[in-house]
Amino acid sequence: MKIFVARHGQTQWNADNKVCGRTDIPLTEVGLQQAEKLADNAEGKDIDIIVVSPMIRARQTAQAVADRYNLPVVVDERLIEQDFGIYEGVDRKHPGFLAGKRKFCTKHPGGESMMQVAQRVYNRLDDIRKNYPDKNVLVVCHGGVCRIIRTYFEDMENEQFSTYSPDNASLVEYEI
Repeated sequence: MKIFVARHGQTQWNADNKVCGRTDIPLTEVGLQQAEKLADNAEGKDIDIIVVSPMIRARQTAQAVADRYNLPVVVDERLIEQDFGIYEGVDRKHPGFLAGKRKFCTKHPGGESMMQVAQRVYNRLDDIRKNYPDKNVLVVCHGGVCRIIRTYFEDMENEQFSTYSPDNASLVEYEI
């Protein structure tokens, strides 16, 4: 079994370097092109099913792969991006936001903690392993969720964790 993980394609807030958690915005034209490139990169991976966040940016990205290879898509709320609370829409270099990324057990004011995100994402990964043991699964989600997924498969130091950010529409492979 393999789990492939992809971050969604570019949104306008990605291009503007804004924090985007629960704001549901679509892909830009560049993001749509990145989604098609992700579909190119998925060729030969023998993906059987796609599990995706309900956010439009993730669903648009997943749909490019699903359409190309005629794959079923399962939407799962547990893959939604972290709720960044008061930092939603601010510059990604905002000192409060950056400090909050290093406080795993502390909720962003008005939002959720990294520990809460990890609980729901780890539970979803456990369900994927249980429900699709003989399948290769593509998970399409968000930067913060990709960060959590990486820790499910490999250890990361705190600083490495807080700075890890996969490129839009990048594809990472994990073997179970």
